[in-house]
Amino acid sequence: MATPSTLATRFLTSLEIPEGPMAGRPLKLAPFQRQFIKGALSNDVNVACLSVGRGNGKTALSAGLALGALLGVWDDQPRREILVAARTRDQGRVAWQYIEGLARSLPDEIRARLQFRRSPILSVTLDNEHEIRVLAADGKSALGTSPTFVLMDERGHWALDKGDALEHALLTGLGKRNGKALIISTSASDDAHPFSRWLDEPQEGVYVQEHRPAPALPADDRESLLIANPGAKGGIGASLEWLEAQARRAIARGGSTLTSYRLYHRNERVAAENRDCLLTVDEWLQCEAQDVPPRSGPCVIGIDLGGSSSMSAAAYYWPETHRLETLGWFPSKPSLLDRGQRDGVSSRYVEMLDRGELAALGDQTVPVAPWLKVVMQHVAGESIAAILADRYRQSELGEAMDAVGIRTPVTWRGFGFKDGGEDCERFQRAAFDGKVVSLPSLLLRSAFADAIVLRDPANNMKLAKARSNGRIDAASATVLAVAEGARMTARSQPARRVFWA
Repeated sequence: MATPSTLATRFLTSLEIPEGPMAGRPLKLAPFQRQFIKGALSNDVNVACLSVGRGNGKTALSAGLALGALLGVWDDQPRREILVAARTRDQGRVAWQYIEGLARSLPDEIRARLQFRRSPILSVTLDNEHEIRVLAADGKSALGTSPTFVLMDERGHWALDKGDALEHALLTGLGKRNGKALIISTSASDDAHPFSRWLDEPQEGVYVQEHRPAPALPADDRESLLIANPGAKGGIGASLEWLEAQARRAIARGGSTLTSYRLYHRNERVAAENRDCLLTVDEWLQCEAQDVPPRSGPCVIGIDLGGSSSMSAAAYYWPETHRLETLGWFPSKPSLLDRGQRDGVSSRYVEMLDRGELAALGDQTVPVAPWLKVVMQHVAGESIAAILADRYRQSELGEAMDAVGIRTPVTWRGFGFKDGGEDCERFQRAAFDGKVVSLPSLLLRSAFADAIVLRDPANNMKLAKARSNGRIDAASATVLAVAEGARMTARSQPARRVFWA
């Protein structure tokens, strides 16, 4: 007996492409689409998640599966109820139009049994018994339903409150008739979004297929574009040449244009709105280089002591050559892999460990005095001009420095609007002027991706996290070190002499 995935594949490939340059030709499935159908319709799966770049046919594919569910291709339950949920009614109409377009290539005797309605709601009925209905993201509209098949379209961009309510209403209804749910979308803006958690937290009965490249790569990187857009090889959606051309345009324009390109076409988890970032990923990439200047002249150290769950970090900056080195430390318990899963970054911490950018120290917390000793050993023999630290931990750090025997002058700074505004401004200016040069650092890419600035009515800035589980300690230490280096450079310049005529 054929499996549900085999039956679904046969059904979809019997249809014709409803629109676009290849309209009217037989529908062909790309390898990633066949893979998703096989995983989603497995007997032990009741929720299937697909994340892929915009224009790769995910809505058309899932609309075809919804049509197959209506016709009972693999599930012949009586009074089948298929629900298509979207952020708005107009968004749901996109899936409804795909269903209508695909149905035109069905045999005449089957088409005659279908009725398409546009009001009062978008729906499709078969023999006045089985039905597809389109719902907007309002949880109350799904209460009391008992669907056999659910499609949640662009789940990563639903409003959080109404979106969660609708998702819960739909999933609780599935259990009544052993239904299946497809959750499809481009990436959400951050790791804390419910759609991101579906992808990052493996659960029993959930199939996940995510096409997302490694973070912080150049926007026009060809290999990563193909990862996010697997349909480009099979002629689905935009061609690779078009994607590369759009990437170059987005890089040239920068700002929200580049951010939106990364979110929708590269399927990265970045905020679509033009949020006030400390540095965007692309701005930070301009500071990375394979050949960095030597250690020369006095060194400034910025330190950020974290708690039991936070990272502790140290940044080393040489103002004369603009060289920057940044390291991070976590306690050894839980392990870096477990901590990464909890923070929503998967195995990123393990990758940082392998690159020598992150280390484990201590048991449940990073011990302050031994940590400071390791921090100073990293620049043993160098001339240390100053150490910058957050005054919030002044007492604890001061005691540890006395115990270790650190005699370097310490400058205590705050991360509020007063000190933080000046430090963030000086750091941004130094980065934009090419006065910050670092080896490629996954630690800093990750930190700057989570670092935003908040502004008061006077437009002063202070550093903050973009998400609760974000780790911006490395960015905080870097801001302290580079800002003090900028002040040192300004003080060393001779004062201007004024002559009166």
